[in-house]
Amino acid sequence: MKIAFVGKGGSGKTTLSSLFVRHLAATGSPVVAVDADINQHLGAALGLDETEACELPAMGARLPLIKDYLRGSNPRIASAETMIKTTPPGEGSRLLRVSEDNPVYDACARPVELDGGAVRLMVTGPFTDADLGVACYHSKTGAVELCLNHLVDGPGEYVVVDMTAGSDSFASGMFTRFDITFLVAEPTRKGVSVYRQYKEYARDFGVVLKVVGNKVQGQDDLDFLRAEVGDDLLVTVGHSDWVRAMEKGRPPRFELLEDTNRRALRQLQTAADATYELRDWERYTRQMVHFHLKNASSWGNEKTGADLAAQVDPGFVLSERVTATA
Repeated sequence: MKIAFVGKGGSGKTTLSSLFVRHLAATGSPVVAVDADINQHLGAALGLDETEACELPAMGARLPLIKDYLRGSNPRIASAETMIKTTPPGEGSRLLRVSEDNPVYDACARPVELDGGAVRLMVTGPFTDADLGVACYHSKTGAVELCLNHLVDGPGEYVVVDMTAGSDSFASGMFTRFDITFLVAEPTRKGVSVYRQYKEYARDFGVVLKVVGNKVQGQDDLDFLRAEVGDDLLVTVGHSDWVRAMEKGRPPRFELLEDTNRRALRQLQTAADATYELRDWERYTRQMVHFHLKNASSWGNEKTGADLAAQVDPGFVLSERVTATA
């Protein structure tokens, strides 16, 4: 299951995504965690110290390797240099599986040991001084989008992505790459403003969107969120001494997380698992192609000097039944 955590800056989406990753690891589920936020904090939230977090390999810096591997023997892609973030897979492309070993994971993923097991952590890499004035952050998150386009996952497997703050993910088609999107919202007007933006933008794309109320302190906060987001409110999370200790770098064992918050995490997993029956691989592939053609005509053809529309394999549909190229 592919799961995104979004929300305004400071809403607590990184904290909640890290708690969800810890919860999944404790169940023994295979998990790939991806930090796609411009502020790279997921590693620290999963317990890495500052040095370890800084040494994580940046996906954005390894984009040529990622492209070369995923291209495989696809005859529609003349070279890895002509691949862009939205390039869809076709016959001959290599696909990614959650639990396998492959050169992309070897180069870009690192195991993180948690109380309940281990997860693979991948990071886009921070926005550096060298990027100022010459690049946008989406040039880095493009590596994540390309991997999601080539990812085949099944039930009981999880890819959890901590997304950029606000509605920045709508600058590409990445917001359509998930089975479910959890929008973390505080019980304030600013807290729900991103929800309204996300809801409006995602309306025509079949995005499953659920709100996780964070920093909810009482009935008034709960009533406010219910009035603002209605049935999209899935669960709420309040104060956590466990989280406060984790933020100080001294997390207790995960099994000591408060019962109410553990129940909330189980509800998130139940909601994510329920979307498996809603999967429509044809729509998923069609949306992939839609955004690729938009990018091709707006900037991709000019940048690569190639007709990127020709990369689309009209007979190809990504699904769990597709066999990856060796």
